[in-house]
Amino acid sequence: MDCGNYDICIVGGAGHVGLPLALAFSAASQRVIIYDVDTVAMDLIKSGTMPFVEYEAAPLLTKALRENRLLFSSEPRDIGRARYVIVAIGTPVDEFQNPEWEAVTRCVADLLPHLHNAELLVLRSTVSPGTTDRLQQFLVSQEFDLPVAFCPERVVQGQAIDEMQQMPQIISGTSPLAERRAAAIFGRVATSVVLMKPMEAEFAKLFCNAYRYVQFAASNQFFMMAHRAGCDYRRIVAGIKEDYPRMAGFPGAGFTAGPCLLKDTLQLAAGSNHQFALGHAAIQVNEGLPAFVVEDIQRRFPLSEMTVGILGMAFKAGSDDVRSSLSYKLKKLLRLHAKAVLTTDPFVASDPELRPIEQVIAESDLLVIAAPHPAYASLETGGTPVVDVWNLLPVSTPALETT
Repeated sequence: MDCGNYDICIVGGAGHVGLPLALAFSAASQRVIIYDVDTVAMDLIKSGTMPFVEYEAAPLLTKALRENRLLFSSEPRDIGRARYVIVAIGTPVDEFQNPEWEAVTRCVADLLPHLHNAELLVLRSTVSPGTTDRLQQFLVSQEFDLPVAFCPERVVQGQAIDEMQQMPQIISGTSPLAERRAAAIFGRVATSVVLMKPMEAEFAKLFCNAYRYVQFAASNQFFMMAHRAGCDYRRIVAGIKEDYPRMAGFPGAGFTAGPCLLKDTLQLAAGSNHQFALGHAAIQVNEGLPAFVVEDIQRRFPLSEMTVGILGMAFKAGSDDVRSSLSYKLKKLLRLHAKAVLTTDPFVASDPELRPIEQVIAESDLLVIAAPHPAYASLETGGTPVVDVWNLLPVSTPALETT
């Protein structure tokens, strides 16, 4: 094991947030400890293989390994070898859809014996408003003189490497010292920094994801309204966007899920004593779209006599991440009503029930595009009808109509 000191330790460094950040820092000539308890992912990374889809990451990983800029560890004592410690663990919601407020504090409490040499503790995980200040107070109560910063990630999963180098980084700290140190280290990988107070930065991160979630809900609600009226939503959206700049960014309809948007909307709601009616309404719309699709299929097809093939189980196009994917909600609902349900995905490798796409097409009476992977845009179905909420297929018929 390398006995030298390191610039940065990323706790949760083998995950979707931590690993791209580790590679970006290593590309900026930093020596990085990737600390994680997921030994399977760690072994893959050490061998030069990315454990998930992250575009532009593979060359950086190869370079970092060749230059010996990464240390992989599941031993907490190795955290003490880094000047800066960045916490990038997941922040889940519980069975009641409330954020687990103490997840980050518990993590830091476990790390305390190894933080004596650290010069800065950075929260990268999405947290509820007030968490950064509470964590600083906790450290003071434990007689730790360690500055704390909150520097949220705002990149699109799968495009993190590229976006980190093109977007400003929000920086906040519980003291001017924390702010300066965080700005110095993130200034190595970001185009610029935007300074905020900790609670402002916490709200900023949640606002970004909740806003996107509400936008998608608006489109999904409009889609359901138009479809119930027998209108072609694809034509409506194309028409209102044509030469009309104010609607240029209006999203299309589709399953809206994943590990961040819903969770962060719930975090924002819980942090405001659930006085976030718009967010709760968005959850009802987005989470209800799979049921709308199944109801529409039942109206138009003898579903109980049919085998349905679901194309795409990841939560979004071009990804292998199935966390909180609405494709699985669709699968559960279809299993209640269809004769059989088959599933496939060109990226996902973690689901043993997935089958080759050729088999799913050949054995299905009806296909549903649940994740708009680019390969599905040129799909040959042999005449099998397709439900296409995403309007991915190049046809002129309305969404949800057969092709």
